Amino acid sequence: MAGFVGVVVSDPWLQSQFTQVELRSLKAKYNFIKREHGRVAVRDLPVVMVKVKGIKDVVSEEEITSILGESFPDTGQEIEFEQFLRECLNVHAKAAGKSGGTKNSSSFLKAATTTLLHTINETERSIYVAHINAYLRDDPFLKNYLPIDPASNDIFNLVRDGVLLCKLINVAVPGTIDERAINTKKVLNPWERNENHTLCLNSAKAIGCTVVNIGTQDLVEGRPHLVLGLISQIIKIQLLADLNLKKMPQLVELVDDSKDIEELLNLAPEKMLLKWMNFHLQKAGYKKPVTNFSSDLKVNKMEAFAYLLNVLAPEHCSPSTLDTKDPTQRAKLVLDHAEKMNCKRYLTPTDIVEGSANLNLAFVAQIFQQRNGLSTDSKKISFAEMMPDEVQASREERAFRMWINSLGISTYVNCVFEDVRDGWVLLEVLDKISPGSVHWKHATKPPIKMPFRKVENCNQIVRIGKQLRLSLVNVAGHDIVQGNKKLILAYLWQLMRFNILQLLKNLRFHSQGKEMTDADILNWANRKVKNSGRTSQMESFKDKKLSNGIFFLELLSSVEPRVVNWNLVTKGESDDEKKLNATYIISVARKLGCSVFLLPEDIMEVNPKMILVLTASIMFWSLQRQPSEESEASEISTDDSSSVKAPSSDGEDFGSEAAESISNLTMDDAASEKSFVESISSPVGEEKVANTPN
Repeated sequence: MAGFVGVVVSDPWLQSQFTQVELRSLKAKYNFIKREHGRVAVRDLPVVMVKVKGIKDVVSEEEITSILGESFPDTGQEIEFEQFLRECLNVHAKAAGKSGGTKNSSSFLKAATTTLLHTINETERSIYVAHINAYLRDDPFLKNYLPIDPASNDIFNLVRDGVLLCKLINVAVPGTIDERAINTKKVLNPWERNENHTLCLNSAKAIGCTVVNIGTQDLVEGRPHLVLGLISQIIKIQLLADLNLKKMPQLVELVDDSKDIEELLNLAPEKMLLKWMNFHLQKAGYKKPVTNFSSDLKVNKMEAFAYLLNVLAPEHCSPSTLDTKDPTQRAKLVLDHAEKMNCKRYLTPTDIVEGSANLNLAFVAQIFQQRNGLSTDSKKISFAEMMPDEVQASREERAFRMWINSLGISTYVNCVFEDVRDGWVLLEVLDKISPGSVHWKHATKPPIKMPFRKVENCNQIVRIGKQLRLSLVNVAGHDIVQGNKKLILAYLWQLMRFNILQLLKNLRFHSQGKEMTDADILNWANRKVKNSGRTSQMESFKDKKLSNGIFFLELLSSVEPRVVNWNLVTKGESDDEKKLNATYIISVARKLGCSVFLLPEDIMEVNPKMILVLTASIMFWSLQRQPSEESEASEISTDDSSSVKAPSSDGEDFGSEAAESISNLTMDDAASEKSFVESISSPVGEEKVANTPN
């Protein structure tokens, strides 16, 4: 199964210094030099190392040559792969020292990726384990393994088969994974275990987790900091799930003017929680606003917690909480107060005093869930409920947001409509999918105080879009600055589509270097299903017959016969049966290795944009993983006589220019690896867990 083969290094310590994705990337660079020159010599290394993250922009190629010269006076000396890895570590250490860092404060490519050099927060581990025990203890499969001892490392062994992480994702966002797709045998073979981890990572991205430089092998090995980082994000998403106006219209009480509701709609859940906390603190007479869950709460020595609980649950209020001067004792009284409100006691007084942002956020979120203290003002609630559903939770906005976050850009997007208005996020996206297209010297990084700087950023976005031959008639930078939702969604859709077609085109042994079109994707899918002996066909990406899901299950089965369990497939006649099939399709595609961001409703309603992305994802996976099928080459862009002309799949009038012509840009291996490859088809993604998306 794709994605299982890892790079094995004979020295265990050396292996531990890199994630599997890092090893594969470095191995690819090493093999490229070997293919070009027949061998890898010392003199060949600087030109490769200077492009590696953690080294580039810190040391020059000449400096790398000098560093290597200290160990290898003979530049013609041949270098084996493991020695190449050691020299990468050596150069990285010198680069870290030059930039003011230390080897112990950073990993090879990014901070906190190496288990041996990363300190695990024992308290956070205990809290996360307690949370898992509480929410999964009744699971039919996991009840035989729970509860986990919070003081042990059992959690890292239990995640090795992938089942627990998949189940935890479903607790955070119910229905994300069709549990029929999880392999739950007591003893899994390597392929089944890898499938579970692939499903887990792709589903984690689909609910908003940030994963950078982590592969399935890293989870199989149970790397503690990567496992805890992923678990912390999943739990955070669960705790903040209700902090939006759709699920809780009472939140409109946090604003005085109806004009502010639009701003409230666009708030990230974490900021919404802070706004809620400050709302009650102000009511309690507390004068110091809380701007974060770490230093502000630590500095005020639990006063904010005491005031918050006093106003939410005055019946349990004790004057001694504020009278107590000792922070630890006050923290104990705060926890006693919270426990009387039925908040589970995961934290210790010391945890609160130390000001851990993750733990404090979890504590405040738990208080919110137990007692939010918001009124049921029917006037305000009815106003919130009257807001159109597409404004409250646009499925397309969600899909594009998850896609952007999966690209590994430095900015985490909480709301597309708000976060793209200064232009910076879109410039980062453009730089990912079309490297070198952005003139960073002409861009302004947030925070941006001068409005015209935002317009400059957005004008460059429009210019680049036109260079990529996107349809941007009568679109100007100020449209993005003003948050024109229709134009923003249209622009993002064209970017996503451009990226898909460009990557498919880059598989030159299949496309023969020709431009890829929607029709090519459609024809490939129909041929694939037909060649497998099935009879389903797709007339277009708007074909209403697709709503029952049968065609996509047959397509998935045609690219990997064993991935679909036909005993679980319904006829798709009723809405309930269609939803079961749609949910299963998405999970099977993710299990196969496709990171897709659509929802079951997109299949049931035949959303042409999401249908195109799903089909292209499966196509990319199939062509990338099965290069031996030479007959595939003749199936793409060569059989014009039998080609079905696919209508524009976007559902919008983007113009024939966007629908039929994609610019012929060159994307090197590194660029394509770090763009939509991870987003649509990589079973692992070049991604590493970041503890908390900001």
